[in-house]
Amino acid sequence: MALDGAFLYAVKNELQELIGGRVEKIYQPSREEIVISIRKKKLYISANAGSARVHVTQKQPDNPQTPPMFCMLLRKKIGNGRLTAIRQDGLERILFLDFECVNELGDVVTITLACEIMGRCSNLIIISDEGKIIDSIKRVDEEMSRERMVLPGMRYTLPPRDDRLNFMNSEPETVVARLRETNPAELSKALIRVFEGISPILAREWTFFAGRGNHLQSNTIDGDQLDRLLFIIKKTREQLITGQCCFSAASTKDGMLKDFSFIRLSQFGNLMYTKEIPTASELLDYFYCERDRKVRTKQRANDLFRLLVNLTERTARRISAQKQELSECAEKDYYKLCGDLISANMYCIKKGDLSATVINFYDESSPEITVELDIRKTPSQNAQYYYSEYKKCVTAEEKLAVQIKKGEEELQYLDSVFDALTRADSENDIIQLRLELREQGYIKSGGNKTKPPKALPPIEYKSSDGYTILVGRNNHQNDRLSLKFAEKSDIWLHTQSITGSHVIIVTDGEIPPDRTIEEAAVIAAFNSKGRSSDLVPVDYCLARYVKKPSGAKPGKVIFTNYKTAFVKPDEELENKLRV
Repeated sequence: MALDGAFLYAVKNELQELIGGRVEKIYQPSREEIVISIRKKKLYISANAGSARVHVTQKQPDNPQTPPMFCMLLRKKIGNGRLTAIRQDGLERILFLDFECVNELGDVVTITLACEIMGRCSNLIIISDEGKIIDSIKRVDEEMSRERMVLPGMRYTLPPRDDRLNFMNSEPETVVARLRETNPAELSKALIRVFEGISPILAREWTFFAGRGNHLQSNTIDGDQLDRLLFIIKKTREQLITGQCCFSAASTKDGMLKDFSFIRLSQFGNLMYTKEIPTASELLDYFYCERDRKVRTKQRANDLFRLLVNLTERTARRISAQKQELSECAEKDYYKLCGDLISANMYCIKKGDLSATVINFYDESSPEITVELDIRKTPSQNAQYYYSEYKKCVTAEEKLAVQIKKGEEELQYLDSVFDALTRADSENDIIQLRLELREQGYIKSGGNKTKPPKALPPIEYKSSDGYTILVGRNNHQNDRLSLKFAEKSDIWLHTQSITGSHVIIVTDGEIPPDRTIEEAAVIAAFNSKGRSSDLVPVDYCLARYVKKPSGAKPGKVIFTNYKTAFVKPDEELENKLRV
């Protein structure tokens, strides 16, 4: 895990400012989370398998009205206690928080909280001054682990520990000798076996630096590569000791957070976007809260994704069937011809004839044509049948053309909603899209009468020349932005024949430089379905030339007097200009 012993060392150094402070408040937001308020700062401790951590948080976790039993025990043991020390054994993923407290007899005792940050084995354990376990947030009995049980009354013991080096105090000769002793392997994996408290991302970063981006093997590294490896290990040690760390979070191009470290990350190159954050606590706060928010947002959007996929498939099938039916209407002229020829030759056709061979007087060459007849009908009735089929085809052709056009517009609208949903980064965005689909009749109105939250404002950017650029979050906001907010002299942009957001450059009556228009076009391309394309055409014109057709669905507009710019979506520029 990225929160390794070395990162925990950086967290421990940051938490030193809390030493000497008294416990002001303790509460338990969820089953595996504890928040301890010290010196008006919230110390957050999580034993959750997927997000175990300890740090100072700026967030405001929920405080349940009824505190759980573990929370009440913690209040009893360390409530109003004074934090006297924060300890770490080497680079183990455990922080020991020592509190000086007064027990029931009035004696001053030391109660220790062991914050074990070890993935699925993470735990928060209360230890008495005699070294015995008072209780833990997760009890571990014999059925769960025979190696190390964590139960009240038992003596606290450290988790099993491998014989590995601590890079904070290891000599270069010792490091080289240990590397030579390991079985041949990829260098980053060998480093994890040699050192305690380092995560895969830190080992890969060391390897990346030592090999200048090339893969290295532990049994072949030598010379300059070995010198570079020892140099980066020494530099990392100095960064931790002096507190001059570079806390970095790596995310994919679609914004999904993947990893973090306390050193600058270079191994991903242009494959990921790296964001630097001032402190370890701020990084952990940002990484886990943002990651959990994105995962939660994606989960809550799953039903909308399924709905839109089903609606799109159903609409596409309907359009396909209508187009097939429309192609069958191409025979309407033949039906009219047959009716005219029967009417003109009625004198020589009798009831009961299977067919009639007559001259086609509509053709200059006057060829003979055989017309099929119904033996049960008179010549007049056969003619009326063909005329009736002709009228059916004409009527169907007119109605089908309208229905196909509406279906294609509906397909385009559903595609625009789907695109907005893929770019939704908050629960509010999903709620607004859900309301939009409900207004359009795609979702039934439920009995929930609660007032929906206020819609978020448009996404705001600032161009390199200082102009404000606004981007709509959904179709309703696109309409308001383009048709109500935008002044006539503002510039409107949208990807050509590609679903995406409406973009407005607020000009205040001025003529913006070409660079601003180009940056706005890049933003429009990035906030569209073409964000992963190499080149995207973006139309732009003055907002005065943008109109909404009567009865059009949300987000649908027409525009004239436009020009087209061809740009490449650039995530780095988008992040740089976003306010």
